[in-house]
Amino acid sequence: MTFKTLHDADLAGKRALVRVDFNVPMQDGAVSDDTRLRAALPTIKRLRAGGARVILLAHFDRPKGKRVPEMSLQPIVGPLAALVGAPVAFADDCAGEAATAAIAAMQDGDVLLLENVRYEAGEEKNDPAFAKALAANGDLYVNDAFSAAHRAHASTEGLARQLPAYAGEQMRRELEALELALGKPERPVMGIVGGAKVSTKLDLLNNLVGQLQFLAIGGGMANTFRYAQGYDIGASLCEKDMADTARAILEKAKAAGCRMILPTDAVVARELAPGAASRITALAGGAIDADEKIFDVGPDTLAEILAAMAEAKTLIWNGPLGVFEVQPFDKATVEAAREAAQRVRSGALVAVAGGGDTVAALNAAGATEDFTFVSTAGGAFLEWMEGKELPGVAALGS
Repeated sequence: MTFKTLHDADLAGKRALVRVDFNVPMQDGAVSDDTRLRAALPTIKRLRAGGARVILLAHFDRPKGKRVPEMSLQPIVGPLAALVGAPVAFADDCAGEAATAAIAAMQDGDVLLLENVRYEAGEEKNDPAFAKALAANGDLYVNDAFSAAHRAHASTEGLARQLPAYAGEQMRRELEALELALGKPERPVMGIVGGAKVSTKLDLLNNLVGQLQFLAIGGGMANTFRYAQGYDIGASLCEKDMADTARAILEKAKAAGCRMILPTDAVVARELAPGAASRITALAGGAIDADEKIFDVGPDTLAEILAAMAEAKTLIWNGPLGVFEVQPFDKATVEAAREAAQRVRSGALVAVAGGGDTVAALNAAGATEDFTFVSTAGGAFLEWMEGKELPGVAALGS
């Protein structure tokens, strides 16, 4: 799709309503991780440089249309001001008298943070009246919160219908990266999908097998696929009631020409604990004991994944290959991530990854900075991979 960016906007003197993702981790009333604040800086700086008045809209947690003091955005003001390098004002509401007065007092280049939009019941209902109330305080709308783009809320979708709408810098980067990965990718395209359950990623798998040339499955969901094929998986996590579904996905992949890469060997143990006694075993021939569990793919499987990666020009990754949080079951995920990062550095691969566990796994491998793009937008990234339209993105279409 095509969409307008800030490069297309006349910013001087304009009141820019900017939807950001400031749903940040908090500890003892203070911001404990400012990653999402930093992500908004390029947009804020571009708007300020262009002479706009920057009015930030965000949600925090789920107050469900009520004022919950513990869910105020007030604690974000200090850390944000330090990052911006300029004062950040705060208004005690997002569409009422306090917001109107604070916006009226702004000068070009000023930054203002409005209170939690989810304090208002009209936000999550995408109430047109609430969207109009927000729009009354702006001249243009900027969406820089891809992570909230799968929600058709007033500040993510409704507001974009009320004012000239633009993608912020973070949103632009995200959409361009996703277009590289699935919109118009260089082929062959490979996917790595992990996670505990097939049932949570049905839409994802059904969409990907029709678009990819290789699809490697790891995590607990790989056990379900192998169980469906008659393999003995011991006491491993498995959705046995999803066996028919797993077989149907395998048939769909075969018909579409997508080569599925499933574990042929595994790292197994009787308990999930750091340094637990473990062993590598083949999956065929009932080699796993009844009380053993699969916690990572084995070296032969990893070698097959890396061989496919060597053929691929594009990689999409969602979910670790094993229980990467616990050594020694992080080995396959870490080695695959580092190989992907090396291939990106050499110019041989475009690698896009997303999802909370995936980001944590890439961070653990020290590979995040070398990937082409790593999305922190869990739900929105997953729905995009599932081929679904994201309301907040669709509303930016031009």
